[in-house]
Amino acid sequence: MPEEKKTLLCIDDELIGLKVRKLILERSGYEVTTAEDGPRGLELFRQQDFHGVVLDYFMPGMDGGIVARHMKEIKPGIPILMLSAYFSLPEHALDHVDAFITKGQSPEILLEKIRELLPEPAHG
Repeated sequence: MPEEKKTLLCIDDELIGLKVRKLILERSGYEVTTAEDGPRGLELFRQQDFHGVVLDYFMPGMDGGIVARHMKEIKPGIPILMLSAYFSLPEHALDHVDAFITKGQSPEILLEKIRELLPEPAHG
């Protein structure tokens, strides 16, 4: 039986980064849905089932910390990986996320973090 693809929701207002990340993740076997802002990301998160979320912090209107807090209220078990171009974020920014990396890190680091957050199902 073919293994089900893991689904990820990527939210980022920076479209080039979003497209590049989607490409990297899809080439690694993930199914990726994208959103260009927090409210749209939350809407998709409510409507669909995802295995994990890759979320930018600095976005206009609703930052990633607020988006993550709402997501944990809706579906607390879904892991969230926060991304930012900046190393220093407000103290509360990471309260509701499971991991953090900076956007400057290599695609390998992104994939490694996602694999840590989404363990493979045990075959038995």
